Amino acid sequence: MKKLFLIVFVCLLSVTVKAQITSDSIVKKEVVVEDNDTILDEPVQLEEVIVYRQKLSPEDKKAFLLLQNRVFKVYPFAKTAADRLTVLNKNMDKMQTNKEKRKYFKIVEDYIENEFTGQLKKLSRKQGQILVKLIHRQTGFTTFELIKDYKSGWKAFWSNNTARLFDINLKTKYAPYDVNEDFLIETILDRAFNRGRLVPQKASNPVDIDELSDYWEKKILKK
Repeated sequence: MKKLFLIVFVCLLSVTVKAQITSDSIVKKEVVVEDNDTILDEPVQLEEVIVYRQKLSPEDKKAFLLLQNRVFKVYPFAKTAADRLTVLNKNMDKMQTNKEKRKYFKIVEDYIENEFTGQLKKLSRKQGQILVKLIHRQTGFTTFELIKDYKSGWKAFWSNNTARLFDINLKTKYAPYDVNEDFLIETILDRAFNRGRLVPQKASNPVDIDELSDYWEKKILKK
């Protein structure tokens, strides 16, 4: 888990469901999902969500709720990463020498370490995978690219190889039109923003949720 923390920490430092879609709805129900992931302190009451054509089995409901729980857990880290990247780039553009930039980067590094160390160590493997996707969603860059730009290509190479030991590919992109899980993540985020559950932040490449939903509905009907 320590290696996983180091990988995810570099992401923030650098920038500083299994369910298959159909099209009916999830019944409102308070559920506490049990998994190795950190569980929300309070049950989550779901509003209707059109993702299944048939009634969800208990296993499918659990899979969706577990994904939602993971997204709620790691989205704030991805949002912070995008915020840090914007500030970092803006401030470094104002600096004249590499010495000034290195000094400033070290200050950011120490701040991020103090702010996130304890929380990132608690992330599960799957939460780390989702965080990598959301960092790409918010910044427009893969975690691998960010490490390469702000550290070095060699560091990016070894970080990615280490991440693979935990089934985390730092080159993974967020692809809601291609990957079913990413579509579900986008649905979860959209609902969370509208309900005030998460603080919205514009994605690097914004997605029209209605258009995305129509796309997946047509896609599943063709099967």
